[in-house]
Amino acid sequence: MTKLAEWLLSLSFLGGVWVTLTFGLLGVALPRACWEVVWPLPIYLLVVFGCYSLATVGYRVATFNDCEEAARELQAQIQEARGDLTRRGLRF
Repeated sequence: MTKLAEWLLSLSFLGGVWVTLTFGLLGVALPRACWEVVWPLPIYLLVVFGCYSLATVGYRVATFNDCEEAARELQAQIQEARGDLTRRGLRF
């Protein structure tokens, strides 16, 4: 099962539970305190997902590996390309 399918399955399950509890489809009457938590639950989950996403991106940026050897190789290729273009008459 792909990650997308897992996320969609989880979201559809949570959405079904939320709709069932919010609109009282099972005939179960929730106490007022529980209903006040269940009703804005999708907004809470969206905020939590946004915080998780920002934290994940921030962590990945902070722990990004430097590739010193690849950087030197790329600089050498750039110098080689500039030399070749200069020989062909291009001015920088």
